[in-house]
Amino acid sequence: MNALIVRPSKLAGEITAPPSKSYTHRAFMIALLAEGESVIRDPLIGYDTMATIEAVRAMGAEVTQEGKVWRVRGTGGNLRPLKRLIDARNSGTTIRLMSAIAAISPEPIKLTGDQSILQRPMGPLIETLAELGTKARCEGKEGRPPVIVGGGLEGGDVEITGGISSQFISAILLAAPYAKNDVSLTITGELRSKPYVEITLELLERAGAKIKHDGKLMNFKIPGGQTLKPIKITIPGDFSSAAFPLGAAAITRSTVRVNNLDIKGAQGDKRIVTLLKDFGAEVKVSENAVEVSGEGELSGIEADCGDNPDLVPILAVIGAVADGRTRLTNIPHLRFKETDRLRALANELRKLGVEVAELPDELKIEGAEQLRGSKLWSYDDHRMAMALAVAGLVAQGKTIVENVDNIPVSYPGFVEDMQKLGAKIEIVK
Repeated sequence: MNALIVRPSKLAGEITAPPSKSYTHRAFMIALLAEGESVIRDPLIGYDTMATIEAVRAMGAEVTQEGKVWRVRGTGGNLRPLKRLIDARNSGTTIRLMSAIAAISPEPIKLTGDQSILQRPMGPLIETLAELGTKARCEGKEGRPPVIVGGGLEGGDVEITGGISSQFISAILLAAPYAKNDVSLTITGELRSKPYVEITLELLERAGAKIKHDGKLMNFKIPGGQTLKPIKITIPGDFSSAAFPLGAAAITRSTVRVNNLDIKGAQGDKRIVTLLKDFGAEVKVSENAVEVSGEGELSGIEADCGDNPDLVPILAVIGAVADGRTRLTNIPHLRFKETDRLRALANELRKLGVEVAELPDELKIEGAEQLRGSKLWSYDDHRMAMALAVAGLVAQGKTIVENVDNIPVSYPGFVEDMQKLGAKIEIVK
């Protein structure tokens, strides 16, 4: 396992945001379902998205690559599984969304993953797919993977919780157009991470899907018997990944510009712009870039992060050095990510000398005058690894972040980009 050694640094310069992981997953899955050839330009090629691309091939799509242009000849919903086993590796998006797509398959498909994936809740999704008429079951205990799904989707009226993962809703929306009959989907409880459902709907609309909803995304009507058309898309830059160098600029009192960011797009994590302003950083937004200057004093904030769970690790690090208290609320679903991120953040920030209160669904962080360098653990979680590396840029002495092989899950060029900006950061074995 590799580790990162990080020392205090001042940053300057500009980089290009990596392509969006969320858009990449969904674009390839819709291309699989579409009839005809889809063209996907500049997708994110990381551990998670490669799991999806391999799954798309396994389901019968032809996938070819020419530089940054990928072409997918889809199945029109007539899935022709080449394999009966799909390994999602460490990708929760892959196993959840592909499980619903597997419902369309005439043959049962088994979906599994690494040890982290085997702990992810799947029960509500699998139960809902079974209610829609497919054969679906969890082989793991308490609704955990592996799962087996297939046999066709009939349709009907179903409910599913919105409180565990928005991926459940996105999964059903992707598969429902290929049900034999209409699907009526009602979301119960609070829908967290709503912007990810909006991304799913945006791409489905591009593919010609007919989906009606109530505007609040709590009730959906999807006619069955549809066929999606191929899409052509250039994957936008990822605000979730860009949040790390932008946050690093804020805490190191540096000026950093990140290009390839569309503030008008559907990504919910563009909220990092507003949150950095709330902390006191100076932020400039142009047509295709965000620039952060950390010249001002940072002060603690209170933020409901129910729709932005992927921002919480970097927000917690900023809160750790901001004056006063930072309170990040409405995030119980962070306990079901690659690791329990609430517990992990509390544990690792305390090692840096930060006072943290971990509640069932929130974090309270008291800003420290000076972080102290320490040996930290990523919990095999890419966002934890990057957030802790950013913390090391302002920690006294040397900070070691262990087990960082996971960073390419979402941001393969993170270390190189940070070095380009002047960060004293290196990978060691």
